[in-house]
Amino acid sequence: MANDSGPDLTPAEQRSANPDRLVFLTDGVIAIIITILVLDIRVPELGSGQSLADSLTEVWPTFVSFVLSFLLVGMFWTLHKQTFNQVRYIDHNVTWLNLLFLLVLALVPYAASALGEYSQEPTALYLYGVVMIVASLLSLALNNYFQRHPGLLWQSESPASRRLATRTSWVPIVVYVKAMAVADWSTDLSKVLYFAIPVAYFALVAFLKSDPRTRTAADDLG
Repeated sequence: MANDSGPDLTPAEQRSANPDRLVFLTDGVIAIIITILVLDIRVPELGSGQSLADSLTEVWPTFVSFVLSFLLVGMFWTLHKQTFNQVRYIDHNVTWLNLLFLLVLALVPYAASALGEYSQEPTALYLYGVVMIVASLLSLALNNYFQRHPGLLWQSESPASRRLATRTSWVPIVVYVKAMAVADWSTDLSKVLYFAIPVAYFALVAFLKSDPRTRTAADDLG
């Protein structure tokens, strides 16, 4: 049911508060981020007596970093898409929160490049984690803002949907912190924890969508 408690806007104000341009901007920035990520993977030059297979192992850390970053950016985009599917109007606070979110997300290629180049350095994993944590906090802030201002939505979220959204937003942040905490001890374990976040998210969505009884919850997740 549509939310009739939204602001009473003039036609000009409605055009200004339309979320479409902000959504298009977000989609465009994320598309550019993914493009930059893949451009960091280069075909290695063969040294004297070196086989292509040997050379490809040199770019393996960069490829792993690309796949991880692609999955995480894809997760952020899916969550953003699901959130804005429910948005009827935006205000200046939403615009600035979204711009800050994109500002941090635009740093992912830099953090991914550092991780690919220095895959066994804990500092690279710390940098990667900080970027992901801040992006997650800003994504959570956007969701919480809409929950506190239901007039901006087409319909108010149910308490169960709000709880589910809050829990799924905090879980990755906790895992990011743990991945950073173990980086000094094992960089490989740290990377496994980073990978576990998007894999678990997309697996959960697929599982929930496979059952008609939980399909609504899956839609809330993306």
